[in-house]
Amino acid sequence: MSAVIVEAVRTPVGRKKGCLSGIHPADLSATVLAGLVERAGIDPEIVDDVIWGCVQQVSEQAIDIARTAVLTAGWPESIPGVTVDRQCGSSQQALNFAVASVEAGHYDVVVAGGVESMSRVPMGSSTSVGESPFTQRYRERYDGVVPNQGIGAEMIAQKWSLSRSDVDTYAARSHERAAAAQDAGWLDEQIVPVTTADGNVSADEGIRRGTSVETLAKLAPVFAEDGVIHAGNASQVSDGSAALLVMSEEVARRHSLTPLARVHTAVVTGADPVIMLTGPIPATEKALAKARLNLSDIGVFEVNEAFATVPLAWQRELGVDDDILNPNGGAIAFGHPLGGSGARILTDLIAHMRRNHIRYGLQTMCEGGGQANATILELLEA
Repeated sequence: MSAVIVEAVRTPVGRKKGCLSGIHPADLSATVLAGLVERAGIDPEIVDDVIWGCVQQVSEQAIDIARTAVLTAGWPESIPGVTVDRQCGSSQQALNFAVASVEAGHYDVVVAGGVESMSRVPMGSSTSVGESPFTQRYRERYDGVVPNQGIGAEMIAQKWSLSRSDVDTYAARSHERAAAAQDAGWLDEQIVPVTTADGNVSADEGIRRGTSVETLAKLAPVFAEDGVIHAGNASQVSDGSAALLVMSEEVARRHSLTPLARVHTAVVTGADPVIMLTGPIPATEKALAKARLNLSDIGVFEVNEAFATVPLAWQRELGVDDDILNPNGGAIAFGHPLGGSGARILTDLIAHMRRNHIRYGLQTMCEGGGQANATILELLEA
């Protein structure tokens, strides 16, 4: 049984302590759940499950935020929800689980997506009491080293000879491309507005127009005195949510829904957990091999901009042209609401592929613990 994606939406992405910081993560999630079924024109009662990514599953995001979101959206009590954590790739993994469940015949209709309110549930909240198992086990296995993503980003810069100018040029480009996409109206079609105390929010908040190498040069390195990584070339701490509607082709026909895309290939892999952020390189290679596709078959690539060094090292290793790598900007400009980022990028990727009639697109994300997902989407033209 073939699974297809028939709709994809997201909230705008808000800055830390910004326009969405007053919204509970269950309400952010409920906003995209409601927007998803409204745009698709279906009754939510046909949904078999909601598979939801979230990284900091504590405080307001604890006790299965997926189920809380379903109930907050006012959907029937018969609809369950499950929350998954593959770190930054959680909602990309949620999509892969959803597709696999439909193709196995377990479900007919699934919603996949995720959320993170980093303003309300800060990074590190889930390990704030005592020494975490993560810290303890890594110390035991890696000679006392506790992996740090910022240090990993600096290690990548050293390994691939990436200069401060290289990473700042890339960061400025991310903002420039995101601003151009916003001005062209390409983001509007993806976004479900969020109602706040100050009115509806319908635009991404993190894009900084006019960002240049010269303005970024004023920022001091954060992780190493002579390093290259700073707040301006790393992903922003953010709030946001996104969702995709997955169903069998038969159910899509029954409800007169037009499939947008399908997951052609999905893989996940592990890599060095100390440098941590290089997983997208082997994940991409694994996905292409499994799909029996060449790099040249892919018309657009999305490599999550956790730090500018991540897509730059990936690009140097694989030799992909600038024009088809993160063409509408990435997490440096938009922000990175951890559990929701995979679905946000997938939503943009699908819209970009449809707008430009691109048959294959590949998305990959580095993830905590030295992991990476890679997903190849295939456009299904109407």
